[in-house]
Amino acid sequence: MKSVDVLVIGGGPAGLAAAIAAKKEGASVLLIEREARLGGIMKQCIHDGFGLIRFDEKLSGPEYVERFMDEFYALGIPALLQTFVTSVCEKEDGFGVTAVTREGMAEITARAMVLATGCRERTARQVFIHGTRPAGVFTAGTAQHFVNLMGQMPTRRCVILGSGDIGLIMARRLTLEGAEVLGVYEVKPTPSGLTRNIVQCLEDYEIPLHLSHTVTRVFGQERLEGVAVARVDEKLNPIPGTEETIACDALILSVGLIPENEMAERLGAALDPRTRGPVCDDRLMTSVDGVFSCGNALHVNDLVDYVSESGELAGRAAAAYRPGQREQSLEITPDDSIGYLVPQRVRRTGGLEPAVFYFRSREILKRGTFTLRADGQPVFEKKLRNLNPPEMERLVVDFGDLSLDEGIRLTAAIEKGEA
Repeated sequence: MKSVDVLVIGGGPAGLAAAIAAKKEGASVLLIEREARLGGIMKQCIHDGFGLIRFDEKLSGPEYVERFMDEFYALGIPALLQTFVTSVCEKEDGFGVTAVTREGMAEITARAMVLATGCRERTARQVFIHGTRPAGVFTAGTAQHFVNLMGQMPTRRCVILGSGDIGLIMARRLTLEGAEVLGVYEVKPTPSGLTRNIVQCLEDYEIPLHLSHTVTRVFGQERLEGVAVARVDEKLNPIPGTEETIACDALILSVGLIPENEMAERLGAALDPRTRGPVCDDRLMTSVDGVFSCGNALHVNDLVDYVSESGELAGRAAAAYRPGQREQSLEITPDDSIGYLVPQRVRRTGGLEPAVFYFRSREILKRGTFTLRADGQPVFEKKLRNLNPPEMERLVVDFGDLSLDEGIRLTAAIEKGEA
């Protein structure tokens, strides 16, 4: 039986940042990772563009995460690799975890837990594409793994469904490796990825982007031979008569990411239907006392710098947590102008520390004002420019000496500015 103050589950950038932060606060820490190496998805992201906010440098994915790995090992934090959690339960003084390691079963107790389990990709079955199940249908992350880690080309002539960032990056990567990317098809009327990736990965390589289009069917038995694409109406339904068949040997899916929260659900943590991650307070503690969430398990981030930032906050808070010390908090209700807002609750204690909020606008706005109200009265306002749903916004709200009495109603909205 091993006992620690903080157990971190997940060894990507969020988990590494959480473990490092907890260790620096004097806590005993153990990290569990299911893969054979630390680093998470960053191991296969060999393109640059990471770390501009945190390190003021343009790093590749491996370069970025290795900085955390070096500090992790320098601090002597133990890690169990190729280890899977099979059960987790609450105890009087914390949590009991059973895991399968390379050496066998392990029993671990922890005063607090940090869930840094990342996210997973939607598959073809989840977007209801009709047809058989031939080889050649890949998620963008799987295609990236084949090319960047295994040195194998999964396609020579492909169609990409969805304009998420990994799909856009793979459009460029496959083109550079000699494949023909026939087009990127996006069911929504606006792109899902960052503007910089639309420009650098599609426009710079003359790869066409077809908005308000989707793949309706795949063809082929043993191997994919083609796909059918069609325009969609305002309700995202295919328009009869617009279908076109495209010959290709692969369909690559970039149709969204889902936070990996099976463990949070097992523990009974409340989930936010907007983010699909746990509901948290401003210290990133979930509705379960002593359980913290961070990174893409909390909500899908578009920049890894924010993944690491939330990991650090969760790690520090987990190290400081003592059973029975939950502070009362108030819910913040976003209106329909906001796609989602994290954290969803804020502690009531006087003289609050500044809280970091992440949110997405529901629509494209040239100008807008983020407004936080208490019982209808503005307590925080921030003018913003060029709001775009795929691009996450970050704000630091200093509540100062604001008194958040029990029963006060907090709301958030983005008010449209003049064009």
